[in-house]
Amino acid sequence: MSTASLFNAPARRIPVQDRSERRVESFLSRAGEVIAELGYEAATMTEIAVRANASIGSLYQYFPNKEAIAAALFQRYQSILVARWAALADDADHMDAAELGARIIEQFARFSEEQPAFFTILNAPVDLKKDPASRRRIREQFAELFARKNPSLSREDALLTASVALQTVKGLIGLSNEARPKDRPRIVAEHKTVLSAYLLQRLGPSLAGANTRAYRKQ
Repeated sequence: MSTASLFNAPARRIPVQDRSERRVESFLSRAGEVIAELGYEAATMTEIAVRANASIGSLYQYFPNKEAIAAALFQRYQSILVARWAALADDADHMDAAELGARIIEQFARFSEEQPAFFTILNAPVDLKKDPASRRRIREQFAELFARKNPSLSREDALLTASVALQTVKGLIGLSNEARPKDRPRIVAEHKTVLSAYLLQRLGPSLAGANTRAYRKQ
């Protein structure tokens, strides 16, 4: 099954009533718990139904397979990320480059703790990748944010800076997932140092205004 088909049709029944919406919410919440706890490959439709206190037939009414559940979860998590970065951008004018780098790492670290299944799904051995539109949107959000801090950045440089920042975050998640819980705070601190130093070099030490015209016109 292609990635496009997974994202375009993740559920069989469209929830049009509050009861159906609550049932879908329960299935996805329990699925996230199972995938985070057992891993993607070990997670089963049966276990998800049991955790949701529902019959396996009821689960199949909404989701034809585990891949469809993963797709629905992935879309949800990406929507949360997009909203969080928009909120971060609203506060960014009051931060210098180093503080901004630290805040970005903190946001991702917090998200990885709140939604651990996201990163399990991200690395799952299944034909399921980031929705291209969401991926571009997050990268664009970062690029525009960086251009606000340094209006002299060209669009190309702002996008490159955004890509490097996102790769730094992916490194954080990868190491954190492999590390013992007691070692994770240090890993987060090290990545704050890395991203803060990089953004300080690329954006400069001073606060920049919210002028995005240079970024948008190039």
